[in-house]
Amino acid sequence: MFLGSASVSFDEDIFIQGYASVVGKKEGEGPLGNLFGEVVTDPMFGGDSWEDAESQLQMKLVTAAIKDSGLKDSDIRYIFAGDLLGQLIATSFGVKNFNIPLFGLYGACSTMGEALSLGSVSLAAGCAEHVLCMTSSHFGGAEKTFRFPLDYGSQRKFSATWTVTGGGAVVLGTAGGFAKITGITTGRIVDYGYKDKENMGACMAPAAADTILRNLEDFNIAPDSYDRIITGDLGLIGQRILLDLLEEKGYSISNLHMDCGIEIFDGHTQDTHAGASGCGCSASVLCSLILKNIRDGIWKKVLFVPTGALFSPVSSNEGDSIPGIAHAVVIESECR
Repeated sequence: MFLGSASVSFDEDIFIQGYASVVGKKEGEGPLGNLFGEVVTDPMFGGDSWEDAESQLQMKLVTAAIKDSGLKDSDIRYIFAGDLLGQLIATSFGVKNFNIPLFGLYGACSTMGEALSLGSVSLAAGCAEHVLCMTSSHFGGAEKTFRFPLDYGSQRKFSATWTVTGGGAVVLGTAGGFAKITGITTGRIVDYGYKDKENMGACMAPAAADTILRNLEDFNIAPDSYDRIITGDLGLIGQRILLDLLEEKGYSISNLHMDCGIEIFDGHTQDTHAGASGCGCSASVLCSLILKNIRDGIWKKVLFVPTGALFSPVSSNEGDSIPGIAHAVVIESECR
């Protein structure tokens, strides 16, 4: 059932049946290190390039998530997945050998929310019984694509975030699971004219505020209906902007808000400045801390809101602004 301007409430059961997270060495050394499914210390993941490394990472994610769900590769009807690289090459090379139909997605760092949303819609429409939703990022590949190659040795601004090497994958199905996706709010592009690619939290925060506000209005609920409202990778600066924007609209979520970009690293000891970013940031935190807390009954209902900065080397070099987008997914414990 569609609600308001951009939301859907699912009458059908959309279960989370399994999940997996794989991260790199730096992520494994952070506060969530013992929660990730696998920590790989080789930054190349056995591959020949940064891009190949991310494809190898995605192979690990698909295999581990399907295994966790108790299913076989042949049970998965569709994969909904994407990454940050041009033409989604980490995904296309990462999943090609599984022989599973693919919907390649690009929502920048909001891609996990987009994948979960579209995967849920396909299940609710009766087009599949099981789908896999996944995204990833790699520090080396992202720096080379969007900022400077690592060999350049550029100095990062304190407003910059550190691209996560890692990712997450979730298997959704129509029967059996420890949690459900009960609703979504699809983001729209919000552009405040900001251009600084070294401060993407500021670019994405208005979109996060817009999506959260519309979720609350569409579902006609108060913020405390959720145990946590969790954004993707706003970091410390973006978080402050988000809270201020919602306060202006009469909503206070400071006691409920959590940002994956703040949680995954220890900014004091790991030199990550404003926090973390990348498709793999929200995906890996979802498939570790968030789903573990739901599975353990600590949280009964959360709003998961991955955030994305919609720019490319082309648009950035041509002086264009950096629009933002955020997709919200309502996740509830099956025992609620």
